[in-house]
Amino acid sequence: MSLPPPRDSSGPYRVCLVCLGNICRSPTAEQVLRADVDRAGLTDAVVVDSAGTGSWHIGSGMDPRAAATLRVYGYPTEHVARRFETEWFAHRDLVLAMDGDNHAELRRRAPTAEDAQRLAMFRSFAPDAGPYAEVPDPYYGGDDGFATVLGMVEAASKGLTEQLVALLRP
Repeated sequence: MSLPPPRDSSGPYRVCLVCLGNICRSPTAEQVLRADVDRAGLTDAVVVDSAGTGSWHIGSGMDPRAAATLRVYGYPTEHVARRFETEWFAHRDLVLAMDGDNHAELRRRAPTAEDAQRLAMFRSFAPDAGPYAEVPDPYYGGDDGFATVLGMVEAASKGLTEQLVALLRP
């Protein structure tokens, strides 16, 4: 997938990562993408946040297993879960779903065709994944699932960061 152009060429490029509850996959991806964007020198040019399509974890911190996995690899773990609001589409350049169910829910909520065109699967940016590749939900599994998710997220984040560099620093 190629990145859509910024909605506002004078402001930062805004990316929102979305999973179901915003306590495992999307906050993991948020922390990894922020780190990659910072390493690429795009700290002021890209704003990264995350949310969930569901509302039951609003106000909660990151799942302790996700946080523990991130800490092992040196990533921050500060996070407060929130729900993706439909009006956010107008203020995001790119909305990235972790799986097909969340992608379908976001597509259903997209108020305009342009908003829907700014929606993609996060893992589609990994070089070894196809356009519909998912980041599986590790919530109901063991600790090893969180490490697997982190590996998938890191690969997708690197691919996305390369495209952000090409788009924002041609």
